[in-house]
Amino acid sequence: MMSRPAPSPVYTLRGAGGTLNTLHFRCHGDEPHLLFSGSAKGDIHVWNLKSRRAETVIEGHAGSSVIWVNTFKEGGSLISQGRDMQVRLWDLSEGRGVQVDSLWTGSVGFCQCCLLQTSPGKSLLAFAGQQTEEIQIIELPSKVQVCSLVPEAKLGMVMCVKLWQPDSGAGPLLLAGYEDGSVLLWDITQKSKLSQIKAHPEPVMCLTFDPARRRGISGSSEKSLSPWILDGQNHLQTQDPVPLVNPGVSQLAIRDDGKLLASAGWDHRVRVFGWKKLRPLAVLQYHRDMVQSVAFSDHSDPRKRLLAAGSKDQRISLWSIYSEGTDSG
Repeated sequence: MMSRPAPSPVYTLRGAGGTLNTLHFRCHGDEPHLLFSGSAKGDIHVWNLKSRRAETVIEGHAGSSVIWVNTFKEGGSLISQGRDMQVRLWDLSEGRGVQVDSLWTGSVGFCQCCLLQTSPGKSLLAFAGQQTEEIQIIELPSKVQVCSLVPEAKLGMVMCVKLWQPDSGAGPLLLAGYEDGSVLLWDITQKSKLSQIKAHPEPVMCLTFDPARRRGISGSSEKSLSPWILDGQNHLQTQDPVPLVNPGVSQLAIRDDGKLLASAGWDHRVRVFGWKKLRPLAVLQYHRDMVQSVAFSDHSDPRKRLLAAGSKDQRISLWSIYSEGTDSG
């Protein structure tokens, strides 16, 4: 199962005070290297990875669970999503944690937002809408609606979304997983469905996508992951499932260099695969409860890249993942 002995965390972060639903790294240049976490308690912690302490704690969503956090490439802005049906924008400059804007989504589900920067200072935000199967896409900072996507067939609740920009120069596309196990590819500009597959017999709990390889993967409550590719005509095609020892995956993450895939398991474990061949590389065992979130750091130095995992046990584990030779995995 493993090509080398399983490592131990390089360190852990404690004090979040609740289930860790979401993690996001910001490790740019000479700026302090930060890890953002959102908890079921409603707090957003900004962890300084040098001091290994929370330098800012934002009581972000009036005690409602924080299910997604992200940052913009420019400036010190943070965006968060909570179970209070609000997306909130925060100014973090000079150690502040001041809310500067908010957006009501109307969604009561667990679908995490997705942010895609389209030009300097402008981004698209995708989120589950008020209707069961609806996806709303707006432009930021204007909050002007770009489109509303609703499938013709009844697929159940929107479970996960992923915005991405093709290399061809065409407009952004969106992948979405639904409650009935379907994955759909949407053309945002045309507001139309391009392709659809049945990836799982159960709800799609999470998905991620590698635009460079035009390949994605999704997870559910089953004992397998479902990889799929996008052909030259933008048709989704399923590939052979990747078996898991135990059922249930909360989140999936592909490292920026396209070499590693990590899964957050309901069995308290993080599994690491070579992304090219989906070969199992390691099982990371530390947490005492379900792992809810995984994230790779965006550090420019490959030797300093970390993998973070957040769990229902209220702890964040950070791992240094061996990276040499994993491109053949």
